[in-house]
Amino acid sequence: MDPPHDEPSWLSLIEERIRSLSNDLEQRVGVIELLKEAITEEPASLLIWLAYAEYVTSLYIDSRATDGPWTDEEALLGQELFTKDTVTEIWQEGYQATQHRINDSHLLWNKWVSFELDNNPDVDRIKNLFLARLQIPHAAWDETSQLFSTFLTSHAESEYEQTMISATKIAMGAKSTYAARERYELKILATSEDKDAQQTAMLEYLEWETAQMKKKNGQPQLCYALFERALLAFSTADSIWEDYASTVASAISNETSSSHDPFSAAPSPISILKRATKHCPWSGSLWSRYMLQAEIERLPFSDIQNIKEDATTSSSLDRDGMISVIMVYAAWCGFLRRRVTGHDASAEDVEFADDEIPTVLRTVHDWGERLYGKGDFKGDPKFTLERSLIEYQTQKEAFDEARSMWQKLVGSRGDSYEFWQQYYEWEMAVEHTDHLRPLATAVLQRAIMRPSLDWPEKIIEMFLGHCTMYRDAEGLAKAMDLVHRVSKGVVKRRQREVAEMAAAYSTPLPSETQSAGSAGVEEYTASNKRKRESPLQNGTSKKLKADDGDPSVSQPFKRDRENTSILVTNLPPGVTQTKVRQYFREYGHVNNLFLKTESDGLSATALIEFRSGDDVQSALLRNEKYFGDKQIRVAEAIALTLYVTNYPPTADENYMHKLFKDCGEILDIRWPSLKYNTHRRFCYISFKSPEATAKATSKLNGTMLEGKYKLEVKYSDPGHKKPREGATAEGREIHISGLDREATEDQLRAILSKYGEIESIRILRTMTGKSKGAAFVIFKDADEANSSLELDKTKFLSQILSVELAGGSNYKPKATMNGSSGTGSTINPAVLAKRTITLHNIPDTVNDARIKALAERYGDVVKLVLRPEISGAHIEYSEEASAGKASLGLNGMDFEGRTLKVDEGRVAKDNKTKVDVAPPPAHISQPSVPIRRPGVALGRAKRGRGGLGFIR
Repeated sequence: MDPPHDEPSWLSLIEERIRSLSNDLEQRVGVIELLKEAITEEPASLLIWLAYAEYVTSLYIDSRATDGPWTDEEALLGQELFTKDTVTEIWQEGYQATQHRINDSHLLWNKWVSFELDNNPDVDRIKNLFLARLQIPHAAWDETSQLFSTFLTSHAESEYEQTMISATKIAMGAKSTYAARERYELKILATSEDKDAQQTAMLEYLEWETAQMKKKNGQPQLCYALFERALLAFSTADSIWEDYASTVASAISNETSSSHDPFSAAPSPISILKRATKHCPWSGSLWSRYMLQAEIERLPFSDIQNIKEDATTSSSLDRDGMISVIMVYAAWCGFLRRRVTGHDASAEDVEFADDEIPTVLRTVHDWGERLYGKGDFKGDPKFTLERSLIEYQTQKEAFDEARSMWQKLVGSRGDSYEFWQQYYEWEMAVEHTDHLRPLATAVLQRAIMRPSLDWPEKIIEMFLGHCTMYRDAEGLAKAMDLVHRVSKGVVKRRQREVAEMAAAYSTPLPSETQSAGSAGVEEYTASNKRKRESPLQNGTSKKLKADDGDPSVSQPFKRDRENTSILVTNLPPGVTQTKVRQYFREYGHVNNLFLKTESDGLSATALIEFRSGDDVQSALLRNEKYFGDKQIRVAEAIALTLYVTNYPPTADENYMHKLFKDCGEILDIRWPSLKYNTHRRFCYISFKSPEATAKATSKLNGTMLEGKYKLEVKYSDPGHKKPREGATAEGREIHISGLDREATEDQLRAILSKYGEIESIRILRTMTGKSKGAAFVIFKDADEANSSLELDKTKFLSQILSVELAGGSNYKPKATMNGSSGTGSTINPAVLAKRTITLHNIPDTVNDARIKALAERYGDVVKLVLRPEISGAHIEYSEEASAGKASLGLNGMDFEGRTLKVDEGRVAKDNKTKVDVAPPPAHISQPSVPIRRPGVALGRAKRGRGGLGFIR
């Protein structure tokens, strides 16, 4: 049985042990040891502390019961072991560990006080406990005050009035502290059913609380308690663990804690990082920070070595590629380098580092080849470990060995200007005897002669600058001649690249959408997800390591949801997504999971999408196995998903449920993102049984809706697509970035019209009307658009333009709808602003028709502009009163799981107003040498993860 790894699993194990292993005193003591272990692993868990205190309290009571289940001998021993002081001490420890959980710490406090009152109460002691508690901010302050009032009435009535007045006075700070946090607490409470929304709310709360902690009268103990709450809820969120460790370390070093309460002291960073690596063993960043903190706290060498061994023997360290592996070994090498420079370093320490650091390079290389296969592992693009070895050799003044390593790297890293830049900087930094620095000169000269260098212009600039500083007149002249020859070749190369790119873009792009009745294969990237998924992917894949997005693997991963999913039925009714992910993670990587409790409340059903068909076949092995006390059924989710299109634009999830209610039970409805195409109108509906999908296709396909929409219902088939249409797909549209923000459409037309007939020019603007420095231009002919690419890297007004053919990655559309009153107003802007509202936080799966239907509840809509790329919409009403009603009615409304926000007028998220500035006259010039930074690969390369988890 796997050891518990989070609060729910600890609680489950504790409950099982108490139920099955509490028959004699020895077993009961064993349960207590388990509870202590759980507290060590989750020291801020209120539920575990409650279980611990309540269990020991029950032993205290049972050992003194005259008719209890204990033998006389056990009862006597129990009375010696479980005294009132022992029980009180545990309750007090639990309270001290959880008192700053302002949302629920009263649950433990109330039970502690009840125990004190029921067992020969010490009135003065309990009074002081109440007075101290009332000075701690917590949600149930009024309840605590009422309990104190009742206590005083019963035990100290003569002091009642004076004591209550004093208590109210000293508690003012606590009440104001809670009041400042109540809005965040309410937001977390409101999102309790939506894990993603709750995490977003918690992160917002943490950011605010961390800022409060740094203020003069900050309360760091509240910040630490909030981090612990967040990590109990999201125990595998490695970024929160990193933030927590960083916040605590910073507080300790800056001595920001303003409280003298010994229990408000900052927790140990090393203990936080130890827990973090248990919850997130795949995080190289956390392991690296753990080793570094151990070094800071001067732990023995053996302890730090054990941390490295624990990290590198973890089965999930390479879950996301090689980046975490490299980070761990880089931290280890850094520690070894620093260790040998210490004043107490021994010859054995130096000898160990001499052997270990080169060995690390071989170890990582072998690991990469095991993970991806020989020939597919391309190494670390940042050559982190090689640089660590070079630094170590430099540190020992073994300059020839370090230089040999640089030269060895040329074969694999020589096309990167960053490599040559670092090589050059190293040569300039090492000791030298020749002030002309010939070795550094040779590095740059070798670099500019390399024909495949990604940014030769940058190295040329460095080479000229270096020669100007360090070469004599004759040497400088030779360098200038070399640069002249090389620059001519670079210009030809750039022209050839533009021509090749234009030819590549003239080929029709792959289909983005399906033909009627078929679903497109989606790339596994965040921008193409058809439905929002959890940012916390807890499943870890033990197979298909070559498909995890690393650049050392040849092909990008494609999703095939309809053929890589399983249906799991008869799950326990209260099961969580996390539990289901954990149950199936050893069989493959879980991409997405939908979980639904059945209407009878007796079981739950899950639709699980894996990364590959092989994962599905592995997961089928769990059919008829037990999940808790339930025997589950696992089957392939074949023919369960339908592609539905041509429904009314205002259709939402409720509409679909009503439309298909007679066909069978719907498990899930997925809507496409409109962020890059506002005209998409289709969805995917997953049913619980193939019979339901068959009935839906036969009954509803071809049905006329509202007399004008012929509904199409087909089986989802990723193999069928329809060709793209429109200017972008036809290669007639160009995208211009780096545009002067004062440029106008007329000025652009003036410089572009010489290439051909222009159909439209659209400068992208913010919601306040300011230019974003980018534009889309559509030509009548694709050849004309290709001709205009020669403007790339030319100067226009004050900026260097970047011109490319438009594609999905740079297209951010908007949708405009006009109401019955006209096509929008041309009246005074001040009057127009009073009739217009800006609606924020709209899901990017909601179209303009649905927003218009929502807005028309409050009055006649003149114009609506939907901006899905910023989750917003402008809504202009015919009357100012309608805009006012809409502002009141829509602000704070819960819509599709989001809370809508309203601003009056056309405003952007930053609430900046529009400022009109007269544009300068247009002029255009061609620089003598084109400046070109490294761009994307030729063709249709898309931004994505690089190898080893690096971003391209």
